[in-house]
Amino acid sequence: MQPFFTRFSKRISELAGRPFTFAVAFSAIVIWAICGPLFDFSAKWQLAVNTCTTITTFLMVFVLQNSQNRDGVALQAKIDELIRVSDAENCFIGIENLDEQDLKDVRRDCMQEGTQARDAENAVSGANGSA
Repeated sequence: MQPFFTRFSKRISELAGRPFTFAVAFSAIVIWAICGPLFDFSAKWQLAVNTCTTITTFLMVFVLQNSQNRDGVALQAKIDELIRVSDAENCFIGIENLDEQDLKDVRRDCMQEGTQARDAENAVSGANGSA
């Protein structure tokens, strides 16, 4: 089931993001609106579009979330590999699994180190510029 759903969600995500798909959906809404006077703007006329859009939205949430999850995992694996093969600190590998407070602490520490490095660089460039 998993490989089928993966292939299915990837394909649906690709199709949903195309201009042609938007044009088809937009055309369907325009046709529905044009048909309004033919059906005297009845409750059944409104129910038809409400039902279709609700079902489509409900199903697309799961398909797109699956696609987004796979993309996120793949991106994280790529970043982890870049960290692993570089001079970066390997302790950052897998930090996406930390709880929210730990992530905030790591982010705060990185921001402080970045600020300190920037200040040190500015002090060196300022000293070189005035010489």
